[in-house]
Parts: sequence; C-alpha cells; structure tokens
Amino acid sequence: MSDINITIIDREGEAHRVTAPTDMNMNLMEVIRSFELAPEGTIGICGGMAMCASCQCYMLNFEHLLPQKSYEEEDMLDQAFFLQDNSRLSCQIPITEELEGLEVKIAPVAP
Repeated sequence: MSDINITIIDREGEAHRVTAPTDMNMNLMEVIRSFELAPEGTIGICGGMAMCASCQCYMLNFEHLLPQKSYEEEDMLDQAFFLQDNSRLSCQIPITEELEGLEVKIAPVAP
C-alpha cells in the first residue's frame, strides 16, 4: 500500500495538502487531528465512535467512493449544525488508496 494526497480546508478557509498513509487503518478524522488542522478538543470529541458530529466535514469530491452512511452516522448528521448534502462524519471515512486526491472542508464548530 502507499500514501495518498488529501486536501483539507480548515475552518479558517486555508487549504492544506497532506499525505496520509493507507496502511495504518486510519480514518479521515485521525488524519485531521494528526496534522493539527482543527484546534484540540473541537474535532473527534467522542473519539471517532460516530457519537457526536464534531468531526463533520463536507466532501468536495469522490462522494461516490465513500462507504455508505451507517444508521449511527445518519442519526448524528441529523442532529448536526451546518448540515449540507455532502456532509459526512470524518471518523467514518477510512483512508484507502481509492481516495487519492480527496478534497474536504471541515465544517464550522457548533455554537
């Protein structure tokens, strides 16, 4: 397996091109946290269990390559602020080779 390139737009609108490993069983939320692209304590509050919506992101491409939303993810997104049609919980997006070139935007923090 190899690393992939992902573009993550932070909450201030700055784009960051990062390299993410596909062989470490990581998800997108963990990549965002490892590159410190959101202030500590504002993303992945539940630890990636799909029990909060703090890791909500907007998928700007490749939505058709993502796993189908689980019931738990749908339930959390239904309760999320700033919901859009392309919203996903980044903790539910595994990093795979097929996502080379993925572009996402981190959703704003809930009030």
